[in-house]
Amino acid sequence: MASQLAEKSILGTMLQENYLILDSGMKEMFFQTQIHKNIYATMCELARKGKSVDYITLLVTRDPNEVGGANYLAELNHFANPTRFDEYKEIVIDKWKQQEKARLLQQAQLNHWTIADILKAFDALQVDHTLTTETSLEQDLLAQYERPFIAQDELSGITTGLRDMDYILNGFQNSEFIIVAARPSMGKTDTLNHFALTAGLHGHLPIIFSLEMSRTSITDRLIASAGGYSRLKMRNPNKYFSETQKTNWTTALNQLHRANIHIDDRSGLKVSQIKATARKISKNQPDKKPIIFIDYLQIIRAEQQAGNHTQAIGQISADLKTMAKEFNCPVVVLSQLSRAVEQRQDKHPIMSDLRDSGNIEQDADVVCFLYREDYYDKETDAADLLEIHIAKQRNGPIGAFTVQYSKDTGRLSNINYSH
Repeated sequence: MASQLAEKSILGTMLQENYLILDSGMKEMFFQTQIHKNIYATMCELARKGKSVDYITLLVTRDPNEVGGANYLAELNHFANPTRFDEYKEIVIDKWKQQEKARLLQQAQLNHWTIADILKAFDALQVDHTLTTETSLEQDLLAQYERPFIAQDELSGITTGLRDMDYILNGFQNSEFIIVAARPSMGKTDTLNHFALTAGLHGHLPIIFSLEMSRTSITDRLIASAGGYSRLKMRNPNKYFSETQKTNWTTALNQLHRANIHIDDRSGLKVSQIKATARKISKNQPDKKPIIFIDYLQIIRAEQQAGNHTQAIGQISADLKTMAKEFNCPVVVLSQLSRAVEQRQDKHPIMSDLRDSGNIEQDADVVCFLYREDYYDKETDAADLLEIHIAKQRNGPIGAFTVQYSKDTGRLSNINYSH
């Protein structure tokens, strides 16, 4: 019953979001009922021809009785749920796999299969049936022939807005899962906002999932960063702003508007819900490359009840890496560090300080640590400086550098060294 309701939701969502018909990777065989198989097959037929898919076009294309009739198709819209599309898709595919296993075991018994034959058949079921993968290198190699003779952009990824970070990472790269980790009050959220604002102003599509902080708070921080405003004074700008700051207010808002940042501040989101929202936003702006930001990893909700918190975080980490590959865009995720940092003489973070570090360290393509000396030593000469340490980079060097960080405005900026 649950599987059939999930099927209805999938089909209803596809009626609202036609791009999912061919992009979701669903197959006719995954559906349990013949009517649903017929509906999906007809949807695919219309989508491949570039035609609109709705209950009227379905009725015109196929015998109404084969697709349940007008009322049945119209009612599918009530089951639509784009946010949980991926979750329901997994339910339907898992149900199909269970039935396939039962069928294979029956066939194995009738035909006296060996254990090796049974295991081989079961392994084939674990293949991701939703994807058609091109494995030949032929087209990739053809695309490489003229590479040495074509001028390349200096930066291959999305700029971070920080000179030294761009030098080490060559910008945020497509399909990479990037962790930015620190202890509380080190400036993680301000760093994320800086990256999002920079990416947006350079023509990309920043999508922020703020699971802890409200949309209003994030927006205020972004305005403060864009305009260089004191966050303390922003509590009452009419009273505390200078006339110049009031005059420049519209300029700051226009800059933020140009950055085209999207914020989802729902708490307790699962990775599947994050994917569904990001997919919907990206679909509405197909000309822009998305970059996804999540604040923060440890409060993402697991898809299923795991044995313990470490296992749950491990699954979430793996899902985020998969999402980066699926969307072919950078996924930048904030992460908390354990209290072990505070117990050492040297407070600079290390890999083992990552909470539930095993899976995160393994899955992440890039791991960045943030550190402020003035957090621990109020008398230091390093006030308003933020150290960023690239502790892991799967496809490049590691290294550390320092940027200017204004705790008052939340702004990050390059340090201009004198020679």
